[in-house]
Amino acid sequence: MNLLFLTFVFPLIGFLLLSFSRGRFSENLSALIGVGSIGLSAIVAAYVIWQFNVAPPEGGVYTQVLWRWMSVEGFQPNFALYLDGLSVTMLGVVVGVGFLIHLFASWYMRGEAGYSRFFSYTNLFIASMLFLILGDNLLFIYFGWEGVGLCSYLLIGFYYSNRNNGNAALKAFIVTRIGDVFMAIGLFILFQQLGTLNVQELLVKAPEHFKVGDFWIVLATLMLLGGAVGKSAQLPLQTWLADAMAGPTPVSALIHAATMVTAGVYLIARTHGLFALAPDILHLVGIVGGVTLVLAGFAALVQTDIKRILAYSTMSQIGYMFLALGVGAWEGAIFHLMTHAFFKALLFLASGAVIVACHHEQNIFKMGGLWKKLPLAYASFIVGGAALAALPLLTAGFYSKDEILWEAFASGNHGLLYAGLVGAFMTSLYTFRLIFIAFHGEAKTEAHAGHGIAHWLPLSVLIVLSTFVGAMIVPPLHGVLPESVGHAGGEAKHSLEIASGAIALAGILLAALLFLGKRRFVTAIANSGIGRLLSAWWFAAWGFDWIYDKLFVKPYLAISHMLRKDPLDQTIGLIPRMAKGGHTALSRTETGQLRWYAASMAAGAVLVIGAVVLVAV
Repeated sequence: MNLLFLTFVFPLIGFLLLSFSRGRFSENLSALIGVGSIGLSAIVAAYVIWQFNVAPPEGGVYTQVLWRWMSVEGFQPNFALYLDGLSVTMLGVVVGVGFLIHLFASWYMRGEAGYSRFFSYTNLFIASMLFLILGDNLLFIYFGWEGVGLCSYLLIGFYYSNRNNGNAALKAFIVTRIGDVFMAIGLFILFQQLGTLNVQELLVKAPEHFKVGDFWIVLATLMLLGGAVGKSAQLPLQTWLADAMAGPTPVSALIHAATMVTAGVYLIARTHGLFALAPDILHLVGIVGGVTLVLAGFAALVQTDIKRILAYSTMSQIGYMFLALGVGAWEGAIFHLMTHAFFKALLFLASGAVIVACHHEQNIFKMGGLWKKLPLAYASFIVGGAALAALPLLTAGFYSKDEILWEAFASGNHGLLYAGLVGAFMTSLYTFRLIFIAFHGEAKTEAHAGHGIAHWLPLSVLIVLSTFVGAMIVPPLHGVLPESVGHAGGEAKHSLEIASGAIALAGILLAALLFLGKRRFVTAIANSGIGRLLSAWWFAAWGFDWIYDKLFVKPYLAISHMLRKDPLDQTIGLIPRMAKGGHTALSRTETGQLRWYAASMAAGAVLVIGAVVLVAV
């Protein structure tokens, strides 16, 4: 396991080589470096994971100290990597799924300007995420946290010549920075109270220092939650994720499946001991997840852009993970994070294949009849969509989502359980709406299937992992995270499994009734007054952008315009301007003409005499 550091060194080397090449490398060489560096990282990670499982380290934990960063009055943070069951699981997801996405991107991005630049950014993206999940210290986790934020900005705005893409990147950067500020405040509070940012030391010291519900631990965890909702696109900082679809499709797959949006879930799971001391904040985590998954489900139902539908589905599925964390289903949250990475990467890569085949058309209503022309993409959407909808028994998504619903039931949080069931119905409905509209019905565009191993191999591997095979990969989380409240099952659990499976099937059946064929009923509803109102409201993601624009953006711009010329500076500058004006006025009296001076003296004498007379009277 002493090779652990190489998992992020290889992507960093790839980033440096591609960056310093300044676009001079050929596409083949750029792909070799960009994909190869992640491939080497994946090989090392596979070896480390194998060692971890075959010969577990003492206590199930391995720490690799590379060097001491600094020593300031007892504060001595190490540059150290921490490996346990949680980080092993995340390591496999990040480099495994990340490698498949990179391989697919080598095909997808062919012919694009900035081919080398793309892989330099994605290599840095993976390195930053590995830094985040392997850091033993919240300070270094924060550095990785900021690194993935920077890379998301660079990749979302990859096509920067388009102003809208630049705006989308800036929006993602600003919104996630708001969450990052909250997280930084949380770190300050923890360090001030406990004198350390080492995660394991925090988990030991916090129960000794704080009582359950103490003000400072509540405030610290609330700030950490603020950081998590920003990175993971949960309410109220969810508005950036749909616009992030402006980037290339492999970027969307990276953000949604292997890197950025899972960071918030990882942060809360990693600091679970702190949240256990603030049960109200932990309950708030569940509420945030429950509300987000329902609202995102309705928003996905009316979208027309294939990538935006998947974006809202990600928002909803991350909501399930937050719900799980909120009810204490720590292992269920990470299990769903893993299975979600499989089927969401599959769906995004398949959507990329569809977009390329349809000449970069993304509106599903301009597709249709693609199942014959794009059989691999169709199979990918069927399997990935079934996993997303949690089709019973056959898909990985069923097993992970079912565990979350059971934990919600066992915890007594029936409101969150109902939110999860509503979300399950909406998920199957909007997922198969996409499939039936895009792949069935009348063909509206010419489509040509892609070829090459870089195209079909990632899709094929992810198809297998999205089935029950993926659910057989059990994250080694025993002893790392607390035991869930609903670990025991029984008749009630089987009844819930049947109910959730029936709900998923009902959503698929309704989608078939509504969106296969002529869709007259759907058209009639959409054209009605209430239909147009709800459709517009949901299409705008419940109007959060409009609300934030009115409450924050426009007032901020107004104040910025007012302060652009700095009123204080203008006021201070008024004094020399007045002096200069007075000097200019007086200088004009110096004409050099005798008659002007005589007249001035006479006028002055008259004024003086007049003043004396007035005073005397």
